Amino acid sequence: MPAAIPFSQALRERTSVRSAVPSASERFMAALLSGRSVRADYVALVAQNYFVYGALERAAEQRASDPVAATFMSPALTRLPAIREDLRFLIGEDWQDSIAPLATTKRYVDRIESVAATSTGAFVAHHYTRYLGDLSGCAIIRAIMQRQFGFETNGVGFYLFADIAKPKEFKSTYRAQLDAVGWSEEERERVIAEVGVAYRLTEELFEDLSSSRNSTAA
Repeated sequence: MPAAIPFSQALRERTSVRSAVPSASERFMAALLSGRSVRADYVALVAQNYFVYGALERAAEQRASDPVAATFMSPALTRLPAIREDLRFLIGEDWQDSIAPLATTKRYVDRIESVAATSTGAFVAHHYTRYLGDLSGCAIIRAIMQRQFGFETNGVGFYLFADIAKPKEFKSTYRAQLDAVGWSEEERERVIAEVGVAYRLTEELFEDLSSSRNSTAA
């Protein structure tokens, strides 16, 4: 009987989406990174991240005493302080009065708050989706934004993981921790399903951002 594949591998394989048609997030980021977008598009993305990461990091604080959830938490991952500083630089001191969550962002925040309050696995699913995604390509995105909009470190702090010297190794350790958790099969299925929900909400958020961009341009 063949050995079961590691949970982290199953998670990646079962939530991977392959399509010949670029996704909403791929289209938005491609436009941003290629110079086809303007500074306001980048600011809009940072603003929505403020609400999403606010919900996620509040949930992390609430689960700080959870031994399984705590395994995945690291101060080096925390993004909210950097997002606040980015928005202060990009918009000004009154930045909080100048931003509001999009409709999908509200649904995303509600989802994180509701499932994280009741399920460790669901919390980890959202934590995994956001932070491991952030670590992939963060240096490249930061460098392009700096060159494109004339930023130094201000404005792109979200993409600066100063305390993670080797992102690839960090992600490997994170996946090993996923494999080491003694979840039941039912809970593993819940994690996989919730990662799917997080991906879907992310795509819907990028669709919302694109729609807002197009309506502004019109």
